[in-house]
Amino acid sequence: MLVQLVAKCMYIGLPYIGKRGTAAPAKWAPTTTATNFSLQCKMSDAASNFEFSHRFKFSDWPNPSVPVLAAGVYAIWDGDAFIYCGMSGREFEKAQLAQRKKYGLVTRLASHASGRLSGDQFCVYVANRLVLPSLGLDELRKFASGENTLDRLTKAYIHRNFEYQYAVVETSRRAYELEMEIRSGAAFGLKPMLNPA
Repeated sequence: MLVQLVAKCMYIGLPYIGKRGTAAPAKWAPTTTATNFSLQCKMSDAASNFEFSHRFKFSDWPNPSVPVLAAGVYAIWDGDAFIYCGMSGREFEKAQLAQRKKYGLVTRLASHASGRLSGDQFCVYVANRLVLPSLGLDELRKFASGENTLDRLTKAYIHRNFEYQYAVVETSRRAYELEMEIRSGAAFGLKPMLNPA
């Protein structure tokens, strides 16, 4: 059965996605180097080609491979489940002119990795949709005593379950266009659970 599934995927030009930690399902042409595996996604209108990195675990943050000054898009996964798509680098061109040392993808992903809800929509989604519904009565009572905080539980959930991959692009406008296409299902053949377009 598995062999037939792989063969069918190859026949129609789609990838077979195996264990967690492999490349995400996408309309892609794989490219490999000695140090990296990337996905070259073929989008419909907003972009021609761009490359996603391989996946990284949030539990391994910080990640020195993420550029310190870059606009881009990113996808967040829980195994084969597409959880969230975002972009970073609004007003990226202004940050370049101002010679900012750190801006864009690295600061956005760092914010997600922190689990802090303040100013981070992804962390708010994770807390409301995934963390709170999983808590039992005993865990909820610990909020009153201060033993539990939602920021801490959200960070733990993100680090325990999620991986991310990113793609660097030239401009903030391109990052926005790609984000909208990916959220609509154009890149991976499915929409993100937390923020579909």
